[in-house]
Amino acid sequence: MDTKVAAKLRILADAAKYDASCASSGAPKRAAGAKGLGSTTGAGICHAYTPDGRCISLLKILLTNYCLYDCAYCINRRSSNVRRARFTVQEVVDLTVNFYKRNYIEGLFLSSGIVKNPDHTMEEMIEVAKRLRRDHLFAGYIHLKTIPEASPWLVEQAGLWADRLSINLELPSQQSLEELAPEKNGGTIRAAMGQMHERIVEAKAEKRRFSPAGQSTQMIVGADATTDEGVLRTSDGLYRRYALRRVYYSAFSPIPEPSKVLPLKAPPLQREHRLYQADWLLRFYGFSVDEVAAGGDAGMLDLDIDPKLAWALKHRESFPVDVNTADRELLLRVPGLGTRVVDRIVAARRHTTLRLDDLARLTPGLKRARPFLVTPDHRPTRLIDRQDLRARIAPKPAQLELFG
Repeated sequence: MDTKVAAKLRILADAAKYDASCASSGAPKRAAGAKGLGSTTGAGICHAYTPDGRCISLLKILLTNYCLYDCAYCINRRSSNVRRARFTVQEVVDLTVNFYKRNYIEGLFLSSGIVKNPDHTMEEMIEVAKRLRRDHLFAGYIHLKTIPEASPWLVEQAGLWADRLSINLELPSQQSLEELAPEKNGGTIRAAMGQMHERIVEAKAEKRRFSPAGQSTQMIVGADATTDEGVLRTSDGLYRRYALRRVYYSAFSPIPEPSKVLPLKAPPLQREHRLYQADWLLRFYGFSVDEVAAGGDAGMLDLDIDPKLAWALKHRESFPVDVNTADRELLLRVPGLGTRVVDRIVAARRHTTLRLDDLARLTPGLKRARPFLVTPDHRPTRLIDRQDLRARIAPKPAQLELFG
């Protein structure tokens, strides 16, 4: 590899590590023709390129880390004293093709700082995807992080070449944007999301290709004072209004020479983890934001136990439920039972009466579920009222090891 390109790669791959949205689940299966290159599968791609060559699935880079904006939380803001670099369009195309042929990657995740103006940056990103698809018949996965201030026509063009588009909401509220990223406009970001949603729906109806893996976004958590409930309420609104495939949560990470308006410490990473669990409950388990928030305290999720268990412990009057007669919606509220397990239970009980041993074969989470379930040979009516129930079923703290 050319030494100049290698130097740019070190800078721009490192600068891209703060972008969390890199899963390709949902992209249609696709294989290149005889003269083409690449393919996609139904499996998600969740890894990124690292300069030392480990665990690569996506080439995840910025086109450039030069940026006109001065967002307080961003290491690439114009006032940041970091090393800068900028790829040409052809350099990104060559890297993608060469890495794919060496079996380093399965696709490209491309984001960028904003240079000259949003339209110019968006045009260069589109040109990368277009050359890959048109000149190299590249059938692998492409995820473009679009620029919300770019022309709507350019955003539409991006959807013709990419598998997934995304726009970073950045922060959960307009007030936080005004404080930490005053050059960005929440209304513009949401308008671009709405435009993409309309095009995706139209394309599906007309059976043509436009961002077939949908759109996603990312929010930074812990850079402002928004509670977990506030973050989840914003996510819930985005899912409902724009049918996003995913909202990604990125715990704020202190950066060199930070702005004085930022907190000095990063939030606990466990907060990010709990938000993902709560997000899952909203999308697949029928929980509302109010119900998830009720499991925590003062709008913040309980960091010690997962949100589903937290809700169940505070709503013991809803349990235990009879595994042989309860509705699917109620079974989904039982800690330790996932959607697949519940579907297996519902299917199995059509043919037999389930007992505790049957459940043990269906789920590895029976220990957590026992206090909340009734079977013909198990009725934990006293267990559910125990004051020490949380201590009995919550995961025990584990001492981390220094080695191994």
